[in-house]
Amino acid sequence: MKNRIKVFRAMHDLTQEALANDLGVTRQTILAIEKGKYDPSLDLAFKIARYFNVSIEEIFIYGETS
Repeated sequence: MKNRIKVFRAMHDLTQEALANDLGVTRQTILAIEKGKYDPSLDLAFKIARYFNVSIEEIFIYGETS
């Protein structure tokens, strides 16, 4: 699943480490999500959206794969 976490991090001048600490996950988790290698749990996806005070659809771009 594509996402805009890196964009939102840049807008808020946050490192992967700082975001990870604030969300209670590892920097490697944030890195993997940003690179599309890992899809976050629904709980974590909502936590990220709430952190940036935006809707989940603004962060995550769902595209069906065939």
